[in-house]
Amino acid sequence: MTLLDGKVALITGGARGIGEALVRKFVEQGAKVAFTYVSASSQARAEKLAAELGGQAKAYQSDAGDFAQAEALIAQVVADFGKLDIVINNAGITRDTLMLRMTEQQWDEVIQTNLKSVFNLTKHALKSMIRSGGSIINMSSVVGVFGQQGQANYAASKAGIIGFSKSIAKEYGSRGIRCNAVAPGFIATEMTDALDEKTKEGYLSAIPLKRLGSGDDVANTCVFLASDMGAYITGQVISVCGGLNI
Repeated sequence: MTLLDGKVALITGGARGIGEALVRKFVEQGAKVAFTYVSASSQARAEKLAAELGGQAKAYQSDAGDFAQAEALIAQVVADFGKLDIVINNAGITRDTLMLRMTEQQWDEVIQTNLKSVFNLTKHALKSMIRSGGSIINMSSVVGVFGQQGQANYAASKAGIIGFSKSIAKEYGSRGIRCNAVAPGFIATEMTDALDEKTKEGYLSAIPLKRLGSGDDVANTCVFLASDMGAYITGQVISVCGGLNI
């Protein structure tokens, strides 16, 4: 028996990076997975991933930052799978620059994609989950805990996720709904590949475990929190960072 047998999970931003690792790991652990992608350029990749997973996963084009699209997505996932047990709000972007150079658009894009999306999906998912309980996992970041120069917009969005998650845990714990935040550190993905070597070396030197994290490191933590093994854990921020935030 695997840890997520019989569970239905929704994972946003599931076509690449940490999201793809989440989709693969959750299917491996027995869940049926709905996952989202936004751009048309990601469609082929998302559909290929779903096909590889043998009918246990289905891709949906949806922008979690759009309130109406989020509502329609939840309704469609419940119609397609019959229920919703797990939501992982993983979709995220960066628009890094120093504050004096940051435009209003760069601020708004990051807040909408990273933070407003969590509000949108959680609000609509709660209507489905409130009768039977479930697990909501919101992807924060160690940057949301200790900040980072050039990432005021990203840090604000990820810090907001932490406060939001703790509030949802308090509001809906009595209904059997657990809500936690996962805070990855320096994880090797396409997003982090874009950083210059000097920045990467600086992060690596500060990591006690002396290696970059992988998508599987994050996915394994999320499997635990989503499964019955994490049944008494809610309102917490779990750092997956190799000790970066010590």
